[in-house]
Amino acid sequence: QVQLVESGGGLVQAGDSLRLSCAASGRTFGSNFMNWFRQAPGKEREFVAAIGRSGIWKDYADSVKGRFTISRDNAKDMVYLQMNSLKPEDTAVYYCAAASRWGLSAGGMDYWGKGTQVTVSS
Repeated sequence: QVQLVESGGGLVQAGDSLRLSCAASGRTFGSNFMNWFRQAPGKEREFVAAIGRSGIWKDYADSVKGRFTISRDNAKDMVYLQMNSLKPEDTAVYYCAAASRWGLSAGGMDYWGKGTQVTVSS
């Protein structure tokens, strides 16, 4: 029903910025909440940020609050994650996810992208 494709990852130095993009296709009308998760090797997938359908409501993990900004453009079926002041601990595969209902757990997501690698060197 919904396909999600992330892009924008790469290798950067600590303090640099990256902007991740998530392109959605298919029947996206039920994607009321769009989310970003990340997963580092050997660790479980963790919540990063979420945004409501209108783009007004947003939520962030404490570890990224003040540094990352989530946004969406419904006309283009795009979701973005602006990442500033990147730290080595931000290194992970970043995943875009869609959900019909609010939730912070990975298990509550309805659709997932395949992920994009973000590597931050010190």
